Amino acid sequence: MSLRINDLVPNFTADTDLGPITFHDWIGSDWAILFSHPKDFTPVCTTEFGAVAQLADEWAKRGTKVIGVSVDGVEEHKKWKSDIEGFCGTKAAFPIIADEGLAVSKAFDMLPAEAYLPDGRTAAETATVRAVFIIGPDKRLKLSMTYPMSVGRNFAEVLRALDALQLTYNVPLATPANWTVGQDVIVALSLNDEQAREKYGSIDIKLPYLRTTHAPK
Repeated sequence: MSLRINDLVPNFTADTDLGPITFHDWIGSDWAILFSHPKDFTPVCTTEFGAVAQLADEWAKRGTKVIGVSVDGVEEHKKWKSDIEGFCGTKAAFPIIADEGLAVSKAFDMLPAEAYLPDGRTAAETATVRAVFIIGPDKRLKLSMTYPMSVGRNFAEVLRALDALQLTYNVPLATPANWTVGQDVIVALSLNDEQAREKYGSIDIKLPYLRTTHAPK
């Protein structure tokens, strides 16, 4: 069955280039982003890992841990990370899971149960392992995105989505289309107008079912 929004994400133990982890313990009480790749030493993925490394300060500001997963081994990850750091000009301090047995890829429904790694494989055999999962401190899936091999991921959008998720986490708010930090947000329909004003101050009633207010600081 597919992993759906608000499902508890799979827990697993795995080796990474920075040592073994148990996933839920590694998340702890933080937010987490797991981003996956079909093979080491691939061009688009190298640019993506570099982009994640360059955003290290932004992830830290948001109390968010990032972790990669690729269906190659620890030694390949270490060698590839050297290429990534040389390309992007900064240290890639996050771990990369070695998913040679495809356990993580299958647990997160990126590959069918019968998938295996053929001899002499290319990235095409595991092309669907190109996803982003944003996970809350409750260990539940908050957002997922899947990309084809030909389209590099926009980590500015991942960061924007993370900001929106953190702003609206367990509060009766939502963000409108194209929202960015500092813009007005939508008041949830679970509050009537009086309750909304009491909680958030002034509200702008654009439609009976579309009411906005200033984003909480």
